[in-house]
Amino acid sequence: MTAVDALKIVAAMIDNGELTGAEQILTKMPSFGGGPLELERWFLLGRLSAARADYKTAIDIFRTILDAQPDLARVRFELAVCYMKTSQWYRADYQLRLAMAGDDLPENVRQMMNYYRYVVRQNKNWNIWFNFGAAPDNNVNNATGGSECIITIFGPLCRNLIEPESAVGFNVAFGGDYEFRLSDQWRWKSDAGVYANIYNLHDYDDLYLYASTGPRYIWSHGDIWLAAVASRRWYGWREYNLSAGARLSMNYDLSRKLSGGVTLQYLSNNYDYYGQYLNGDTYSANIHMFYSITSNIYSILRGGISREDTVSPTYSYWMPNVSIGIGAELPYGFNVYFSPSVYWQLYDAPQWAVQNGTFTQVTERDFTQRYALSLSNNKFDILGFVPTIIFSYTRRDSNMWQREYDRWAVEFTMARRF
Repeated sequence: MTAVDALKIVAAMIDNGELTGAEQILTKMPSFGGGPLELERWFLLGRLSAARADYKTAIDIFRTILDAQPDLARVRFELAVCYMKTSQWYRADYQLRLAMAGDDLPENVRQMMNYYRYVVRQNKNWNIWFNFGAAPDNNVNNATGGSECIITIFGPLCRNLIEPESAVGFNVAFGGDYEFRLSDQWRWKSDAGVYANIYNLHDYDDLYLYASTGPRYIWSHGDIWLAAVASRRWYGWREYNLSAGARLSMNYDLSRKLSGGVTLQYLSNNYDYYGQYLNGDTYSANIHMFYSITSNIYSILRGGISREDTVSPTYSYWMPNVSIGIGAELPYGFNVYFSPSVYWQLYDAPQWAVQNGTFTQVTERDFTQRYALSLSNNKFDILGFVPTIIFSYTRRDSNMWQREYDRWAVEFTMARRF
């Protein structure tokens, strides 16, 4: 009997519940030296552990296989099932989305995954997240520096602009959500969270709190959530603004590889300082699309537009935005994600500014581009978190040169592993 035949027999025995016999054959088998047969042997050991409800061992085995060969859709599917069995619904959802891209999977397995995604959607009743890290920043105040001059009959009259300041920030984000089940389709979902960035230059410390609550309806291919929202922000440890409003979010599975969503939001904003100019309303509409290219490579497209209406037309603007990211689960446990993004700020009314040596009225037009690269490795898992390094570069161009700047940052954070 060949090794291939023996592995086929073991697979059939696991399917038939003959677990003791399957274990005896697998444990007596010699190592196949790390090739395809060795991966298959470990895969069957994972299935055997899952069949015995030893999901922790099965998850570890499937993770180890994917760290070596991340494009195995069937292994991702089995890993997702183990996460479902242990109520790790968000991790199950991530693995199912990637596994759905496996073109070599049998049709019955694909149909099963469609059903499992509905099960996941039904059971995402709570989630808690916590990330923390440190980030050096070379331009924490988004400054241009230099000087601006006015040409007068007595010669140029100049003043120095604020120079860019470098700082190191410690950031932390934590929060959670919970869904109270009203029926098979109806939920009442609430979430809340805190984001803080504390710098060695405390004038730029940022603290942001938010919460939302409202009914959520789910069906086989999507969900919709209508929520009241509120947020409070402090900047430099001074009250900054308070916002409240409503948000409508809808998600839908368009195909086995493509899913997307739409979010509409309205906020009423009240500022603690300069409210006579800045108070007003924010309207936004955004879309996002998730496409599984293969079982280990995916792409995320985001786009939208927001409208800021303020008391003073000078500070009212439109802001279109778009970003496209591509991520990959790579061999040896590496995960990489690259996302370029751009947005425009198109203001309504002119303001006085120094241009070409004289005062003139300018209607501001800004264009900002940002590039971010995230790199992590699952082999350094610490209590479900993995160390992640994020490199980012931001460049703003403007028809008001005083608003232009360059900014780079390197952030080290501990992010949740999926």
